[in-house]
Amino acid sequence: MALTLFSFWAATAPYRVRIGLALKGLDFDTVPVDLRAGDQHGAAYRARNPQGLAPALDTGDGDLLTQSLAILEWLEETHPAPPLLPPDALGRARVRAMAGIVACDIHPLNNLRVHQALQGQGVGREAITAWSARWVSDGFDALEALVERHGRGFAYGETPTLADCLLIPQVYAAGRYDLDMSRWPALKAVADRAAGHPAFEAAHPLNQPGAPRP
Repeated sequence: MALTLFSFWAATAPYRVRIGLALKGLDFDTVPVDLRAGDQHGAAYRARNPQGLAPALDTGDGDLLTQSLAILEWLEETHPAPPLLPPDALGRARVRAMAGIVACDIHPLNNLRVHQALQGQGVGREAITAWSARWVSDGFDALEALVERHGRGFAYGETPTLADCLLIPQVYAAGRYDLDMSRWPALKAVADRAAGHPAFEAAHPLNQPGAPRP
């Protein structure tokens, strides 16, 4: 089964899926979708993903999946080892809650299309940055408490989970808003540990097709 990921190097949602694929040890091809240039609005891409968002994952057998959390859950179900979810129901609920803070409460309020909509209404760059930083900070405050309680090197326990697939891209994106991660020492410790993990390194935006080269 040849997997193909439609991805934009700088976007956090495809970054999540790249981490999941790398943690599972799965090979995949990448088709760049330049969100800043508007590739996602073209007819060819809309045929793949009617929502016009990235990522999309071609499973290689005629099926195409969208929405990063749905793709990660599919990966977990079809390639269960190594697991991205704990073995117990309570642990799985906690990990999904952490992931949900990022996917549902932080990211939707500071992604590219929201910024573009705000700019279209005449909102200035400084105000948009402050808007985004506020929602990222609120979410990180909640995640900090959860990671302090449940983390043992990674966001939940001693090994990477679905929560880390969501958290690490959001920490990367926080750099766009000049947020000082020392405010969230538990999150920073997880991000520092992930930086030395080969799967997270392979998934990093600067290691993707289309990323700027030094």
